Amino acid sequence: MTDKFVINGGKTLKGEIEVRGSKNSAGPALIAAILTKDECIVDNVPFIEDISNILEILKSMGIEVEKIGEEKVRVKAEKVEPGKIDFEKASKTRISVLLFGALLGRVKNFKMPPPGGDRIGLRPISVQLRALEKLGAKIEWKDNGYQVSCEKLKGKEIVLEEFSVTATEAVIMAAVLAEGRTVIKGAAAEPHVQDLGEMLLKMGAKIEGIGTHTIKIEGVDKLHGCTHSVIPDPIEAGTFIVIGALAPGKIKVTGVNLSHLDLFLAKLEEMGVEMERGEDYVLVSHSPNLKATKVQALPYPGFPTDLLPIIIPLLISADGKSLVHDPLYENRFNYVQELRKMGADIEMVDPHRTFVFGPRKLSGANIDSWDIRAGACLVIAALSAEGKTTIENVFQIDRGYERIEERLQKLGADIQRIK
Repeated sequence: MTDKFVINGGKTLKGEIEVRGSKNSAGPALIAAILTKDECIVDNVPFIEDISNILEILKSMGIEVEKIGEEKVRVKAEKVEPGKIDFEKASKTRISVLLFGALLGRVKNFKMPPPGGDRIGLRPISVQLRALEKLGAKIEWKDNGYQVSCEKLKGKEIVLEEFSVTATEAVIMAAVLAEGRTVIKGAAAEPHVQDLGEMLLKMGAKIEGIGTHTIKIEGVDKLHGCTHSVIPDPIEAGTFIVIGALAPGKIKVTGVNLSHLDLFLAKLEEMGVEMERGEDYVLVSHSPNLKATKVQALPYPGFPTDLLPIIIPLLISADGKSLVHDPLYENRFNYVQELRKMGADIEMVDPHRTFVFGPRKLSGANIDSWDIRAGACLVIAALSAEGKTTIENVFQIDRGYERIEERLQKLGADIQRIK
């Protein structure tokens, strides 16, 4: 049995809530520490389920890992023994894909399990593997895992078949220690990709074009250690901003990098969300007069796919018919049936598109969390609903949000974790 949340909705929320470090930045940063024998210090790390898994995976390979502060981790990969990797933990997280790129810079032969992650649709890693093979890696499926070998990585021009974040990050990590020049065309430009590039530059890598769709890398003989603080989580920031718009009261969301949320914030303002922007905060007030809109997920700087589930509760409260389109993942809308139990009027057009009709008032129900962002969507819906909502499988939410119930309680939310 897993933990569940019991939420009594409709409470007035007020006060400040600080955004923690980005899960999608912290994971790659910790894995990038494999690329040097020197000590790396990674700060602003959120201690959530997915990050804990990564730390245990690193430890299982003989890498020194030590928590040296509330949000700070020391990693020293003086020795790396991939033959001892914890297959079970590595198969639970999608971010373990990045180990392919990092390990190729240090060892000639290793075996990796297929990665896990959210149940949001088919997410094959063929793009990542084909890109690494172009650098000289040999990758075969053998005995329920990937057998990887490489005598020497050599820089090449690589055209990615899609704007894949993990493919871009894996190739960057492999290319920084490869011989010669690597050019990645069709590279992802998301903030966490940029953050990884910034850390590798601190470690002595030679990279140009970070934040663009063409990245150029000159391989170096070795990297050195560094201290790096990961960026604040834009998805967590978006989650708390939406909560502030739906719940009675006023919330100040602090520690926000607003430049990572340009299109998201513009879309909220278009809908009629009442908010005030500061240098690193958003002050958001209860916004009862919302307008329907159209939202489509696109690669950065487009609307983030992870914020699509987060905006759905706003659309349920908006006047009119909204269209939500996610061209990336065919199971992104698996939580729609849970929202219908609460009274939402949502029509699935096809696996990638859905209509949301509003405004509708939600009522408490017993519902189930399917993945990280779907779980956050349901928490938002429950906070704005009338009556009591019970959310099962909150370990999915824990994978992306650190102690979210305790932080919401400080704002006045009636949310309890039941063990």
